[in-house]
Amino acid sequence: MRKAETIEKLYLDFDGFFASVMQQAMPHLRGRPVGVIPFETSAARSTVVIACSKEAKAAGCKNVMRVPDVLKICPEIMLVTQRPDLFRRAHNALLNEIACEIPIETVKSIDEMACKLDKGDIADPQGLAKRIKDRILRNVGNQITCSIGFAANRLLAKIACKVDKPNGVTIWRPEDMPQVLFVLPLADIPGVGTRMERRLNLAGIHTISDLWHTAPKHMRALWGNVNGERMWYALHGYDIQAMPTARGMYGHGRVLPPDWRDATHAESCSRLLLTKAARRMRRDQYFASKLWLWLDIRDDSWFGQHDIPCVQDDQACLTALAALWKKARTGISPRAEIIRVGVTLSDLSPAGSRQIDMLLNDDTDRQKFERITRVMDGLNSKFGKRVLTLGHWTPPPGGYAGGKIAYNRIPSAEDFW
Repeated sequence: MRKAETIEKLYLDFDGFFASVMQQAMPHLRGRPVGVIPFETSAARSTVVIACSKEAKAAGCKNVMRVPDVLKICPEIMLVTQRPDLFRRAHNALLNEIACEIPIETVKSIDEMACKLDKGDIADPQGLAKRIKDRILRNVGNQITCSIGFAANRLLAKIACKVDKPNGVTIWRPEDMPQVLFVLPLADIPGVGTRMERRLNLAGIHTISDLWHTAPKHMRALWGNVNGERMWYALHGYDIQAMPTARGMYGHGRVLPPDWRDATHAESCSRLLLTKAARRMRRDQYFASKLWLWLDIRDDSWFGQHDIPCVQDDQACLTALAALWKKARTGISPRAEIIRVGVTLSDLSPAGSRQIDMLLNDDTDRQKFERITRVMDGLNSKFGKRVLTLGHWTPPPGGYAGGKIAYNRIPSAEDFW
């Protein structure tokens, strides 16, 4: 394992990405506190602010605060409904601009990315940061800013880029370590959330200095897996490469608007979510053998699983979903208030390694519905939107069902059909 002798990585994090993109697109929001909400304004008081502008944060607002609490802190805040399609286009435009200055090594999320430095960049990191910021200002707009960190590896660069937000540049050279780390709280380390911090405290680790001075095997034990040991080496400046990951599932979830929080509307929403998840799965050429349905209910929850015979067509998936809803209706109160609904296709098999069950997968009906689904996908791809669907298609108010911006997934254009 190699220990870096100079800065090798850049980590870039856009400041208040969702709110700043809205401000860039809508001039009347500029300079004002803005809160992005998931639903139309009529339902605003029963939801949360999912993202705040820098002006709202300066007034004391935070992401994922209830709207009534935000309004108490900042009565003048402008509440605007999310636009995932706009966020996706802004993300792609920004990536294009950054790639003109430095190749992008990894896109970590809609608003974070990492790059590997060459000799010229290592010699002048400030110059590279200025070129990136100037290009965004010139070609995208003055409302979207970014914070940039430089360090020996990706983890240290990510921590560094949070130090001087918004619109800052932080350079941590190996000779600056570890003192620059020790002034930060434990919670500033990615992967140390509230529960992990509590576990570390119980083990006598209260500061980053305590963590840095512990043994790598001890960190493995505290994390319960190799990631703890890998973090120890990353914090000490070693060049730690990301471990390869494999696709494990396809799914979508949706918080339901207040007037959709009954079983009938939740089932309708789940059909749409499952159809979109199955489309994504087919585009990536996978088959699934399990379907999960989960419901977040006021003061309760319900989830169920249904085996499916290594399929990817809409008919098989929706038939399994109907079976799960039949089971769910016997397990929850008819008056249950369903806050959130989600579906997950799991136990995936790549198309090339699919194991055919002679009695289930290869029967005449299965082949027929797979051909029908391929025809439907082709027509929808050619003409866009929803030319053909299997059964009813009733999007919930607010739109963008199945087009949510997840932390580790940027939706494609097809996800908004």
